[in-house]
Amino acid sequence: MRKHSVVAPEWWDYTTIDDELVRDTAKLTVKDIEQLSRPGFKVVMYDTIEEFYLAEALEYIEAWKQSSPDNPCGICGPIGPTEQLPLVARIVNATGMNLAKLDAHFWGMDEWVQDGKAVPIDHPLSFAKCDKELCFNRIRPELRMPEKNMHFPTGDLEAYSKTYDQFTCVLMQGGQGDTKHWAFNDPVKREGKFIDNPPSPEEYRKFATRIVDLHPITVMQNARTSGGGNIALVPTKAATVGPVETWKAKKVSIWQAGCHDNAFGMRLTALMLSKKIADAAVPMSLLSDHPDVQFNFFRPGLGSCAVEMH
Repeated sequence: MRKHSVVAPEWWDYTTIDDELVRDTAKLTVKDIEQLSRPGFKVVMYDTIEEFYLAEALEYIEAWKQSSPDNPCGICGPIGPTEQLPLVARIVNATGMNLAKLDAHFWGMDEWVQDGKAVPIDHPLSFAKCDKELCFNRIRPELRMPEKNMHFPTGDLEAYSKTYDQFTCVLMQGGQGDTKHWAFNDPVKREGKFIDNPPSPEEYRKFATRIVDLHPITVMQNARTSGGGNIALVPTKAATVGPVETWKAKKVSIWQAGCHDNAFGMRLTALMLSKKIADAAVPMSLLSDHPDVQFNFFRPGLGSCAVEMH
């Protein structure tokens, strides 16, 4: 029988993994992480934070460049990190890239849910609000993509999911949370058929866009990173893009500046993807089966797992 979580015993999470994997993870140096690339999984390092976020912004541009009215393409983007978003708008404006003429598309990854439905765009933590205020509303009106080309997981989630079949998602970009999630693909509760073991990788990968309960770690993290610690602001449910849609994206690119997950967490998922260790208690590790995944690190943000008392 697997260990219970030391954080939330009624949930699965990374604290239930094998002790040997924990020890191997904590030993990894930055140089070790650089060498974890394999076919289908690439590790890229950046030495300055400016270069890191510029490279992240350029992924939007490169995805939209591939779009045309005959082959509409786009990118699925995160809230967290967000620092790339204003840069995207500046590049579009500076280059005169006409997103409407290109028939370019954008997918939001997730959105908070309250009372069974997605929060409205005027909610202070709305992800759609953040995307528009930091990026799309800053693009010159004549260059913007039409509203119909912006897909958010609000309202009819099945219709949102179908857009991944209607248009080409060149790239799904994300960050990594403390629960080792992309979007809000958190570990599941330890109940029902998953009381003794988390879902198998095959079971978890069948999850499509859906409303999920958020792991307590995720709620705490979002209070810290987005709400100044005011946990009362943070909903406990969200709508999220699922593995089904993720596997329809040609490439998955994860950006880790050291602001969201910690030194151990960033090492853990990199090691698990490198060695193709898939465990639904560590959802990001399931990407080990995706054909094209890239982890992008801000080298100084990787820190170390050495004991330091603060």
